[in-house]
Amino acid sequence: MNTRPLGKGGPGLTSVGFGAWAIGGPWTFGWGAVDYMESIRAIRQALDTGVNWIDTAASYGLGHSEVVVGKAVRGIRGGVFIATKCGLVPDGHGDMRRDSRPEGIRQEIEESLRRLQTDYIDLYQIHWPDAAVPVEASWEVMARLRDEGKTRYIGVSNYDVPLLERCMKVTPVQSLQPPYSLLNRAADEEILPFCAKNGIGVIAYSPMASGLLTGRFDWGKVASDDWRRKFFTDEHITQALAFVEKIRPLAARHRCTVGQLAVGWVLHQPAVTSAIVGARTALQAEENAGAADVDLTPEDLAAIERHIAESFSPATT
Repeated sequence: MNTRPLGKGGPGLTSVGFGAWAIGGPWTFGWGAVDYMESIRAIRQALDTGVNWIDTAASYGLGHSEVVVGKAVRGIRGGVFIATKCGLVPDGHGDMRRDSRPEGIRQEIEESLRRLQTDYIDLYQIHWPDAAVPVEASWEVMARLRDEGKTRYIGVSNYDVPLLERCMKVTPVQSLQPPYSLLNRAADEEILPFCAKNGIGVIAYSPMASGLLTGRFDWGKVASDDWRRKFFTDEHITQALAFVEKIRPLAARHRCTVGQLAVGWVLHQPAVTSAIVGARTALQAEENAGAADVDLTPEDLAAIERHIAESFSPATT
């Protein structure tokens, strides 16, 4: 699998990365119960197909995802690029809160290092902006952690351009992790052009729109405690699945799945370094890796745009 540089002077990441959100198990934003051993097999299968990096977070399953990742890469840690995140913590009332205080970030990285069974993190990211803490204070401690060797690179997730500009006055931002898919293209307007201009790597999350673009989404099989039950509306699901049917013939012509086509579209954007694609089984991990081989023509892209316009109102895309 080909690699792309993660920002200016950054490491080469495969265009598809393993997303470990879904293997976190039950929590506020969980995807339902998971099988511990199957999660490990999924990670190892992804690595066997050529994927060279994994994205996780301290919040995923309240640390469970990091524990699974640490177990899966034991003995091969040096050959795997691990990205994790801080700044999203339990609020004590069954939900999560943002906490990017410098002392909190320092505590979190130590806990992540322990769960991952490693003495360094490859990419450490602030998960969400915290309006209660000046971003400069948070970014300064991130820079110190990098200088101390706790992490090799530092990045952010879900930040907008003004926040990126403030961070850059302290020290360069290696990468940004925004949501980006055929159904969520808000990053096109400002974020992707800014990152391309300033040498900031982009690792896109939810490229299959949290399952809606897999081509296999079945609302009846979504667990009762799956976070999507709180946020997906019937109207959006109906429109998304109608769009899936429109692009299914295009996927067939490319001899790929709808999900691979959706990820391939994300990877077509020059500003994107890699797409984070989640998997809970080894079969899913193997299939996800195939998205790196999808090569869309200008005619394909134009057809996709027509189908988007036919399926959604401007307010929903």
